[in-house]
Amino acid sequence: MTYHEANPTVDEFLGKADKWIFEMEKLRMILLDCPLDEELKWGKPCYTSQGKNICIIQPFKAYVALMFFKGALLPDPHGVLVQMTENVQAARQIRFTGVQEITEAEEMLKAFVHAALEVEKAGTAVPAAKDKPLVIPEELQQKFADMPALQTAFEALTPGRQRAYVLYFNGAKQAKTRVSRIEKYVPHILDGKGMNDN
Repeated sequence: MTYHEANPTVDEFLGKADKWIFEMEKLRMILLDCPLDEELKWGKPCYTSQGKNICIIQPFKAYVALMFFKGALLPDPHGVLVQMTENVQAARQIRFTGVQEITEAEEMLKAFVHAALEVEKAGTAVPAAKDKPLVIPEELQQKFADMPALQTAFEALTPGRQRAYVLYFNGAKQAKTRVSRIEKYVPHILDGKGMNDN
């Protein structure tokens, strides 16, 4: 096997680890057998190629994960890539709870690394998620009907400012709270300001 150079900072990290030590060692052996550079980033063993992040080892309470930074772009014939939360667009994890699982997955992991390197070489980016359409609360729609100037001012705001207002207004469970929140920010909106602008 032709190993890439092990990074002493990762040796140190593994020396202090109190969980998933053998699993992380096994993942590391597999990754060092790929054309990757080993670094310690965000306090975790991270594997890069020409300065670009490819994957990172993440120990958690219930499992240890190998996370690919652009996992959403990788072919996943085995259906093993996990999207951590719906807000995570690009990254995907493969989760393990034992060394045996990792040993059995070695060829598959190397195939993922190879695919991730190809994605990086091609310069492919994960497309930005299309924001969910804004749901304007009824109380604000009513206010727009009463004050057309308010609607004009609101629509002139940046999408981010519009979203912040709508999330804040919709965050109130009761209609009267929504109304009072809207009233409070009418002058801000008319001035073309976001919620946190002075």
